[in-house]
Amino acid sequence: MKELVEIIVKELVENKEAVEIFEERNDGEVNITILVDDNDKGRVIGVRGNIINAIRTIARSAAIKEDVKVNIKI
Repeated sequence: MKELVEIIVKELVENKEAVEIFEERNDGEVNITILVDDNDKGRVIGVRGNIINAIRTIARSAAIKEDVKVNIKI
């Protein structure tokens, strides 16, 4: 799950080295935290949150295979 989100986010940002993704698993729940450079936050969030919502949708689709719930925070 972490790798999927990392691939997507790194393609969106300019400063790829500053991207950090943390994954925490608890009882059927996966919490993913995305850390990016301040200048790239707008690129990851998108207008009205469209990009981050698309990333969340993709992650939820992948989570169905693993039978877990996923939460993504920036």
